[in-house]
Amino acid sequence: MKGYVITISSIEQSLQAAERCIRSAGKVGFEVEKFEATTPEDNPGVFLSKEGIGTRGFVEEYSRFDNCIAAFTSHYRLWKKSVEDKETLLVLEHDAYFVDQIPNVQFDGVLSFGRPSYGRWIAPSTLGKNKLISKQYLPGAHAYAVTPKAAEKLIEKAKVAAAPTDIFINNNNFDFIEEYYPWPVEARDSFSTIQKELGCQAKHNYSEAYELI
Repeated sequence: MKGYVITISSIEQSLQAAERCIRSAGKVGFEVEKFEATTPEDNPGVFLSKEGIGTRGFVEEYSRFDNCIAAFTSHYRLWKKSVEDKETLLVLEHDAYFVDQIPNVQFDGVLSFGRPSYGRWIAPSTLGKNKLISKQYLPGAHAYAVTPKAAEKLIEKAKVAAAPTDIFINNNNFDFIEEYYPWPVEARDSFSTIQKELGCQAKHNYSEAYELI
């Protein structure tokens, strides 16, 4: 399984966070490389339109519209890469930090390794791989693995239900979302390139020093 950390190279905080992610992965024996993010300057709405994907689902009170579309597009491009390369990928956001090894476990869909990073959540009652229960959607899209078969389904569903990445990957849309507990990756975030201040306030790491970039 290959690991990719979505990185906005033009933003120093993103670049430094991604490099920290790579170092933390190396300490637990996992190799991660940078994947250049889509940004609002790349006209992600045009890209998604060409893919047959609408943007109505990105209109919400917590995130900046263009930034949210750009973030989704970064994930979407990695799903396409999984399909094209016929490989399972570990998708990471720049604030991901490895606190333990990624277990060698079999799965057929999407497997979240990320500790919930915002809002309320439920701890799984058993160790190892479980049906996603911490939330009904990804508890932050900062660390999840996706198989080529599942990536195809994510891409197809995006044509009718695209939304912010973590909300889009939910138990109602898909029946193959699992999570591994205890979570080996956590979000160590001190800034956001996506959320408005209201969205940041629900983050577990939010403080007065938290930056909106």
